[in-house]
Amino acid sequence: MERRKHKQNRKNHVIIVTSDAADAQAKQIRIRPWLLQILIIAGCVLAGAVIGYFINEGRIHAFVNRKTEAQQTVIERLEAENASLADQIDTERKQAEEKRQELLGQIKEMETLIENLNSNIAVLSDTVNEKTQNEETLTAILENQKIPSEYPLTGSASIDNSSNEEICIFKASAGATVAATAGGVVTAINDDGEYGHNVWVDHGNGYVTIYRNQGDVIVKLGDEVAHGTTIFVIGSKNTRFGYQIMKDGAYIDPMSMLSISG
Repeated sequence: MERRKHKQNRKNHVIIVTSDAADAQAKQIRIRPWLLQILIIAGCVLAGAVIGYFINEGRIHAFVNRKTEAQQTVIERLEAENASLADQIDTERKQAEEKRQELLGQIKEMETLIENLNSNIAVLSDTVNEKTQNEETLTAILENQKIPSEYPLTGSASIDNSSNEEICIFKASAGATVAATAGGVVTAINDDGEYGHNVWVDHGNGYVTIYRNQGDVIVKLGDEVAHGTTIFVIGSKNTRFGYQIMKDGAYIDPMSMLSISG
């Protein structure tokens, strides 16, 4: 009984809703006390917020303006830095392009220089090859000039028959000359019991020629002679002339060499 009585003592707030219409009926809305308290508290909070906003509106606007100005300052600073960085990048790009063009020019100059060097090397190579060929030709000529294959006399002469193949005996006419059959060096001049004198010419390639005659010796020991150098002059008293050839220290038939020369 007491519990039921306690429940009946609770108060409810009633909100009556009606309108100006003639046939309108009133509506009653019961609101619990706790719900009403919440609504009152919410209304107070909302009213306090609105009042606080109007009271602090200037401060809020000032704060927002200061924040906006600070942000604008930061934005302007960043834009200035971006512009400066863009200018720097553009300057560096131009410098890099100029450097690239400079390097391309240097590369082109180097390529031209290399082409000229290659051309000069080719010309020099041809010159060297030609010089080498000329030297080889000259060497062959010089070597050939040291082979005693030429006739040892100028002027008319006849060959006396001899059973000794190691010497060729000529009967020359007065006025003829005994001439070196190839280039070489006079290595010996001796008296000769049969011919009067003998002259030895070393040709430096294993060949040595020996000239025997009673006439005066025209060359001297150590002289360098060439093909055709006069060794004796044939007179009326020294028309007999002996000619010999040695190869590597052994006598050979002089006629075999003369036949090579034709």
